[in-house]
Amino acid sequence: MNIVSVFGTCPACIWRTVFSRIAAMLAFVFFVAVPVGAGEPDPQFDGHRRIDLWQGVKMPNSRGLHITDSVSNHRTWRIASPRLYAFQPCADERTNTAVILIPGGGYAKQAYEAAGITMARWLNSIGITAFVLLHRLPNSPDLTNGWEAPVQDAQRAVRYVRANAAEYGIAPDRIGVMGCSAGGHVCACVSTIADDMSLAGDSLDRHSFRPDFAILVSPVIRMTDGLEKHFLCSEAGNEELLARYSMDRHVTPANPPTLFIHASDDRTVKPVHSLSMYQALIDKGVTRSSIHIFPFGRHSIAVRRQPGTTALWPEIAERWMEETGFLEPLKYGR
Repeated sequence: MNIVSVFGTCPACIWRTVFSRIAAMLAFVFFVAVPVGAGEPDPQFDGHRRIDLWQGVKMPNSRGLHITDSVSNHRTWRIASPRLYAFQPCADERTNTAVILIPGGGYAKQAYEAAGITMARWLNSIGITAFVLLHRLPNSPDLTNGWEAPVQDAQRAVRYVRANAAEYGIAPDRIGVMGCSAGGHVCACVSTIADDMSLAGDSLDRHSFRPDFAILVSPVIRMTDGLEKHFLCSEAGNEELLARYSMDRHVTPANPPTLFIHASDDRTVKPVHSLSMYQALIDKGVTRSSIHIFPFGRHSIAVRRQPGTTALWPEIAERWMEETGFLEPLKYGR
């Protein structure tokens, strides 16, 4: 196959096509490389304002290296400054509930569009204020202890939202976390770990870092296999660290009520992960928790295009938040 057969028979068309593709590639590179400062609208997040979590304080667990973001194909591969993006519903439909979304990606990346922005839009449609968290990844060269960073950033995110609840029109006792896959593991950690890993010496320290409820979709719970074990715990590579981050071993009555969504045919993160955490919550008396394991969905449960009964999970999540008292039902016709 030659270049004519690919682009057409007209020489002018060939060069126009080549130059247009080169221009598109350069535009993409430039778009990714342009830095967005704290408080500025970010085009990759539909113009939503960037909220840097550690602005004005010393970021814990940092070597102080100068690194830059690495973002490609709607995924983050490295984050220099952990941050939130706020997605607010329209005023007429807003409830006083907030959810912090933590996208997954095997701790090697974060799929912030499919498991962040899309989820945020759905939450907005039922009156929930959503925040998408981009946390540091364990393989960042700036980290002293890679496995601590995602939890530190998640704790700080909960503190930020709680401290600024009045600004966003939300209740400080209706703040949840929601994550898919490795993001679900971060949610389980911030719901379970009692150690304060995010002390910064500022006013946010006095606010609780534990969420009021959690929704875990196809979550990693046990550090027994898969990419999560490799990327999160490879630095120490010992059984003590693997046990520390297997969250079903550390549940207490202080854990928040948790909803689990999983698929029986998930071979990437098997449903036993959700089952083990749910059983631990029941054993500790966290009785408002719930679990739904659907026959199909594999490791691809999302808001849209789900098979069979799996398509019902967003409504189940909404009804669960209502019946547990974390979401005020929308009043239609007002």
